[in-house]
Order: sequence, then structure tokens, then C-alpha cells
Amino acid sequence: MYSMSDIKVGTTISHQGAPYVVVRADHSKQARSAAVLRAKLKNLITGQVLDLTFQGGDSIEPADLARKKASYQYADENEFYFMDTDTFDQFGIPKDAVGDASNYIKEGEDVDVMYYEGKAVSVSVPPKVDLTVTDSPPGIKGDSASNVTKKVTVETGYELNVPLFIKQGEKIRINTDTGDYVERAN
Repeated sequence: MYSMSDIKVGTTISHQGAPYVVVRADHSKQARSAAVLRAKLKNLITGQVLDLTFQGGDSIEPADLARKKASYQYADENEFYFMDTDTFDQFGIPKDAVGDASNYIKEGEDVDVMYYEGKAVSVSVPPKVDLTVTDSPPGIKGDSASNVTKKVTVETGYELNVPLFIKQGEKIRINTDTGDYVERAN
């Protein structure tokens, strides 16, 4: 069982029989009152977001999640398809459950798949990924006094703002938590 102090962003818990990940956690303590935790939770199966408040004495059950490596194969309009790298079984995960991770995974790339009660429910990607720029408009010189950016498209179809000097065909590193450009990749 987790105590209130164990609940942090990224912690997975079980609430009403479903797995949730903590998206936001605000601990507060006022004079002469018990500590309170206000948390925003995202259901790993349905994507539903809840706002909950936990009191000082509450105990929270950890989610029984298993992680396994899987290779991303392809996507259709409803699901992303993966192959278990150990058994070579193929399975699908709904687009809603994959969420923003779809912006950072390429075909044939290995990812961590989270299983809840034997069913694949979510995908996690590394904190930073390297992707190739496939479409980049030419940079326009001029206003160089400020941090000027342009919008580019990477090989997964994701669009983001990068500095003017980034060209088509270059590899860039992207922070998967924020979706922002970090640096050029080697």
C-alpha cells in the first residue's frame, strides 16, 4: 500500500479496480489541519481523467502492472499494432491508450508496453528520442534578436517548433514529456 507521501507524478495506482497514472500531485498542509493531496489521475485503459483528494491517513493501492518489450509494427485508424519480442505474438492497443507516445515511435522500434491483468493497456517511450526531420521550410533570416523558430515535421508525422538552422534530413532530439526540441542528434 502507498501512503500519501508516496504519490508522485508518474506513480501508477489502482482506483476502483482500474489502473491510473498520477499526472499531477499537489501536497498541501495547513496549520492545525491534516495534510491533503490533490491529484489528477489518468485511467490507463480508457484515458479518462479524474481529480481526487486524499487525506493524511488514506492508503492507496499500487497498480499491478507488468512491463514487457514489444516492437511497434504499424497502425490503422483505430489501433496501434505491436509484436511481443519474446513470443512473436501480435496485439493491438487502441489509439486513445497510446496517446502522445504515437508522436515518437517508428515502425520496428522497441517500446515498453504496460500490461494490467494480462492485457496490454499503455505504451511508454524513453524521455528523449531522436527523429529525422522530413519537412522543413527554409529559415528566413532577419529577426535574430529573439529566439526565432519554425515548424518542422519529423518522420512520425509529428510537428514541432525548432530553431531556424535545422534542415530537412537532420536528426533532432525531442523531449517526449513536453514534445519540445532539445538539440541536434548525432
